[in-house]
Amino acid sequence: MKRQTALITGASSGIGRELAPLFAQDGVNLALVTRNRERLESLAADLRTRYGVDVIVIPQDLAQPGAPEVIHQTLQAQDITVDFLVNNAGTQVYGAIQDTDVAPQLALIQVNLTALTHLTMRLLPEMLKRGSGRILNVASTGGFAPAPFNAIYCATKAYVLSFSEAIARDLEHTGVTVTCLCPGPTRTDFARRADIEDIRLFRLSSMAARRVAQAGYASMMKGKTTIIPGLFNKLLVLAIRFTPRRLVTRLGQYLMARAG
Repeated sequence: MKRQTALITGASSGIGRELAPLFAQDGVNLALVTRNRERLESLAADLRTRYGVDVIVIPQDLAQPGAPEVIHQTLQAQDITVDFLVNNAGTQVYGAIQDTDVAPQLALIQVNLTALTHLTMRLLPEMLKRGSGRILNVASTGGFAPAPFNAIYCATKAYVLSFSEAIARDLEHTGVTVTCLCPGPTRTDFARRADIEDIRLFRLSSMAARRVAQAGYASMMKGKTTIIPGLFNKLLVLAIRFTPRRLVTRLGQYLMARAG
């Protein structure tokens, strides 16, 4: 019987890196996508040795508009069918909108929003044709509310959340499920690169990437639509839903500010 394959974007670090062995230990082959070829090759070699699965690496920068097409063409050229699509790649630009540059913010939109949509729509027809498939989109608790100092990032994650929940309903009874993973602050290289490890929210509560990945993986396999890992994060999202919008942005401003 032919093994299934999972495509994971942003696979070289953080949540994506922790998701890869979860698939591999279940005998699922992997197609790993990130910008850093060297880190991908190292991870791929380790997974092949430890789990005996096939792993291909696709070094692509999803900030480039043509990257999703290259990924799709690479899969087709190697006759690889994707059974699990994990849209994990993301980027973040911290700071008040007037203090940030336009280029990295537009790249953020391309990675977090456009590439995710592009890949989903490219790979979905094959899943529908087979009548099976699972999609895991990584959003954020930031997708539930606007956040000063993080305006565009949270806006993209709100899109991911809305998009995921809507298409999950579109795809009901097709055999294809969509799960949206909404982690809060997570201890990863992503947080370090985004320079957010000293903000109040991160200091109040952060989770290990492995725990987040395990929660997302289990929920995807069960076909759940939305998962918020961690009690603190669940309570925060619940509070947001019952708080006036104007106060939500005040709270967001406080939590996203750097701890004094």
